[in-house]
Amino acid sequence: MFKHAIVRRPCRAIVDGITSAPELGKPDYELALRQHDSYITALERCGVTVTVLPADERYPDSCFVEDPAVITGKCAIITNPGAPSRNGEKDQILGAVKRFFPDDKIEYIRAPGTLEGGDVMMVGSHFYVGRSARTNAEGIRQFIAILERYGLTGSEVSLEKVLHLKTGVNYLENNNLLVSGEFVDKPDFAGFHKIVIPDEEAYAANCIWVNGTVIVPQGYPAVERAVRAVGYEVIFVDTSEFRKLDGGLSCLSLRF
Repeated sequence: MFKHAIVRRPCRAIVDGITSAPELGKPDYELALRQHDSYITALERCGVTVTVLPADERYPDSCFVEDPAVITGKCAIITNPGAPSRNGEKDQILGAVKRFFPDDKIEYIRAPGTLEGGDVMMVGSHFYVGRSARTNAEGIRQFIAILERYGLTGSEVSLEKVLHLKTGVNYLENNNLLVSGEFVDKPDFAGFHKIVIPDEEAYAANCIWVNGTVIVPQGYPAVERAVRAVGYEVIFVDTSEFRKLDGGLSCLSLRF
């Protein structure tokens, strides 16, 4: 069960964030703020206390707090983001992490290793780590070595198409796994009950489980039906403005 979440307010510079889909247009800042409000409300409805960090205009993508840190049940790991314009975000998240973890339980990914939290999926005490354009082999090596010092385990997952691992695969607890695209047949996930997302709704593979409820992007009826079919309550949040920056529900918070 999660007790806490950390989020960061979108900044006005969000319109200059990184995107692989410029055809979707630039985010509407005011609408992004309203959607972020709804996101915070959804987390609170799931029973977590939300720490809200102020906007940081130096980093257009800084509302995606999942990437500069990974929080486990035993330690926090400050990552080393692979996107140059986002690398400094790791220094800005540290203060918030220190509110919850003592210095001796905070670990760091060091250059030349790179790692972003969007490439990390926690399943119990095991962590799947996507090797992507943002997370390299050395980052994964360091990450797994850190995990093992705390009695946890990790394994690398190769990515062919998506930005981050959790762009296309997300764990909903109870052995249920949302999968889309290249992850449908990956042998890494053969042992899970896979909920296959149709290609036309692939964006909504990025749902998040929070204390028995699943938060689902608004506007994806096939995903809603599939999640309800395995017994979860559903809360909707519109993430249209964050999608324009390749961002989804998991990207917007650290949950622990």
